[in-house]
Amino acid sequence: AGPGLKVISTLSVGFDHLALDEIKKRGIRVGYTPDVLTDATAELSVALLLSACRRLPEAAEQVKSGGWTTWKPLWMCGYGLSDSTVGIIGLGRIGQAVARRLKPFGVRKFLYTGSGPKPESAAEFGAEFVPLTRLAEESDFVVVTCALTPATQGMCNKDFFSKMKKTSVFVNTSRGAVVNQEDLYEALAHGRIAAAGLDVTTPEPLPTDHPLLSLKNCVILPHIGSATYATRNTMAVLAANNLLAGLRGEPMPHELKL
Repeated sequence: AGPGLKVISTLSVGFDHLALDEIKKRGIRVGYTPDVLTDATAELSVALLLSACRRLPEAAEQVKSGGWTTWKPLWMCGYGLSDSTVGIIGLGRIGQAVARRLKPFGVRKFLYTGSGPKPESAAEFGAEFVPLTRLAEESDFVVVTCALTPATQGMCNKDFFSKMKKTSVFVNTSRGAVVNQEDLYEALAHGRIAAAGLDVTTPEPLPTDHPLLSLKNCVILPHIGSATYATRNTMAVLAANNLLAGLRGEPMPHELKL
């Protein structure tokens, strides 16, 4: 676009796809769409967690393939949320919204980690700020809702998965690059963790021959966290208004501070 480019408006809360250093150097303003997709993404995070821990896609496939025969006590058993410990990586808007939705399921304890403690946000859930290692060791469910930054890139790796319980479930609705997918595959394939649910991958779309797609204990969705009609419509209007305000030289409804 050259020197004519004055404003960028992204239809997303994430901005890791933007060359921020170059944008800042050129003095280009950036609009984004936080807040409006929080509820939809939190709902999807919970749906993905339940799908993975209660083996819903696997169970639905058994109905279609004829695997559903006589009743068997331990067939298709998974893990429940009641009396569990949930660890949230990144207790921001979406992390808090996830905790708010999971609390009524009878979660016993919430742990969280991030760039620093957030006592005011954590008070609602009685959540405890802990190091990443302890979160991995004690959580029955790990939900990743942090932003992708140099500090979080590849954070969920072999070392992290090796500290998790064999019965624990891992869910990522943040960004694919927060997870080392090869390490996740190894952990799932060798029973080091029970299951995983991913709404984000690296790359996107994930190639159809990717090893993760061969696993029964891994539920992968095509990055649909904010995909409700109402949310996407609100995001579109906000993105357009950000752009118009930027072109007029006015304050944007939601401008990224560079």
